[in-house]
Amino acid sequence: MLRPPSLRLSGLREALCLALALVAAGCQCSSGSGGAIKLNGAGASFPAPLYSRWLHDYRRASPTVQVNYQSVGSGAGITQILQRTVDFGASDAPMSDAELKKATSPILHIPTALGAVVLTYNAPGIPSGLRMSPETLVKVLLGEVAAWDHPALAAENPGTTLPSLPMTVVYRTDGSGTTAVFTDYLGKVSPVWKDRVGVGKAVKWPVGTGGKGNEGVMGHVKNTPGAIGYVELEYASRAGMPMVTLKNRHGDWVAPETAGVTAAAAGATIPDDFRVSITDSPALGAWPIAAFTYILIYAEHADAVRGKALARFLWWAVSEGQVSAAKMNYGRLPDALIARVKERLGELTAGGQKAMDP
Repeated sequence: MLRPPSLRLSGLREALCLALALVAAGCQCSSGSGGAIKLNGAGASFPAPLYSRWLHDYRRASPTVQVNYQSVGSGAGITQILQRTVDFGASDAPMSDAELKKATSPILHIPTALGAVVLTYNAPGIPSGLRMSPETLVKVLLGEVAAWDHPALAAENPGTTLPSLPMTVVYRTDGSGTTAVFTDYLGKVSPVWKDRVGVGKAVKWPVGTGGKGNEGVMGHVKNTPGAIGYVELEYASRAGMPMVTLKNRHGDWVAPETAGVTAAAAGATIPDDFRVSITDSPALGAWPIAAFTYILIYAEHADAVRGKALARFLWWAVSEGQVSAAKMNYGRLPDALIARVKERLGELTAGGQKAMDP
């Protein structure tokens, strides 16, 4: 049973591990005790709280199907789907053309929800909502703004008493879709960042200390006075941690909320393969570090039973599952996109048959 939203961070890692543990049998087994169909996935930690809820709810809706998910980071999720050691991978960053070419057959991106990458911090005396422009944020990450009472921050937060405390940047050490989304945004707002550090699932951070997964970064920030790090919105919200207010491309100061994520998606042109970046959106009210999160699947699943079960689970995720997304600091998919995703799911095959056939 899921713990309530008041779950503190100290219990989050344990809850996720229990709910998302990858079964030792691996995806070679199509059924377990009692004839249950087992589906195994691995990848992004960004949507892990949402997927934990989905797996719980789907087991109730479809008791004969057991879906297991391991939160190991987007990079590992891509590796595992390429190696076919799981039924599905998961990533917040779309696979690159080079990565897709490594696949033995076509891999599809199925958007499942929208999320926000946020800056959360541990600075005594500073409430949630500290303002930070893109320019100041980049200087923090480059080590040029290294104290909480720096004049750049003071100028953007008049009337706020800032502590004389060193800053500690906390970043992801694993191959991460959250990092890819975050650095994609940084590369758009700062040519200096793009040239000196770059963008991608893993970069060489100029300053700071690392943590594994959204869980690891959140743990470091929570336990380190003066720390600031980037995580998915649900992690900071569950931990009750303060979050930065950013200036978006439209010029507005915006707080990290699902409405801003929805606004970013609404203004995007989404291609046929669904691979798209929606960071630094010019839309009114848009949160600037927004992203789709994807489940990665082969268009043809070799096993007819598991392939059909996977297609039905994904259909449920973009239908009934969207209700949970809206309740857990994730944005639900736009209706027009849901219709397109369902059309794509209808094209899947499993064991040479249509996967969505009755």
